[in-house]
Amino acid sequence: MSREAEFGSGGAGAGAAILAVARSSEPLDRLRRLVEAVPGRRVFTTSFGLEDQLLTHFILGERLPIEVATLDTGRHFPSTYRLWQETEERYGVRIRSYHPDADALAATIADSGVNGFYHSKAARLACCDVRKVQPLARALAGASAWVTGLRADQSGQRASVPLAAWDAERALVKVSPLFDWSRERVAAACEAAAVPVNALHAEGYASIGCEPCTRALRAGEPERAGRWWWETDDARECGLHVGADGRLVRSKAA
Repeated sequence: MSREAEFGSGGAGAGAAILAVARSSEPLDRLRRLVEAVPGRRVFTTSFGLEDQLLTHFILGERLPIEVATLDTGRHFPSTYRLWQETEERYGVRIRSYHPDADALAATIADSGVNGFYHSKAARLACCDVRKVQPLARALAGASAWVTGLRADQSGQRASVPLAAWDAERALVKVSPLFDWSRERVAAACEAAAVPVNALHAEGYASIGCEPCTRALRAGEPERAGRWWWETDDARECGLHVGADGRLVRSKAA
């Protein structure tokens, strides 16, 4: 049966897959159940953050048939690129990268400037779209499942993140195996398994994105306050997990 036939409508096939994943309370078992329940191409997109490194450890350490891919924006911290290399060496793999379209990127820079994202939210979102959202679309083209490192307590914007849901926009099952874990629990698991992590975490960087758009947290700030810190609203997302209205996508179980 084709992926479109089984999952394209978000019907019984997707619902059964979501229920199968939801029967487990452990992230590794959730990933195993995803493999069993969802045929076809499964993709995990990593930004080499704390959560993503733990999921990478589960997937590559167990040799699960889930592709590990990353979106190389071209503006990452040097430490992120070093971690990318260290991760490949640790697990003996090549992580596939997806890059911005050169013409689209050139047009964005010509319009707003190389750091134009500081000047307006529209310019920032345009930059995120070219560097992240469009490459993500290529990474997920033809996929039947998308694994993410989202956690519900990362921000108020993400509080309703489910373990698994049908992503109607991309016509696939979206799974966040760590959705109910705290940052402290993720960090402890990484430490226990000697999982390589970004050196910037020890310097106060909780959520790490592009270098120009990320700073260390100040005392008492929430986890994602260091992302796009110059913007005044709380709904600070790059567009990977939000809809056209800028709100976090609330995918629904089939």
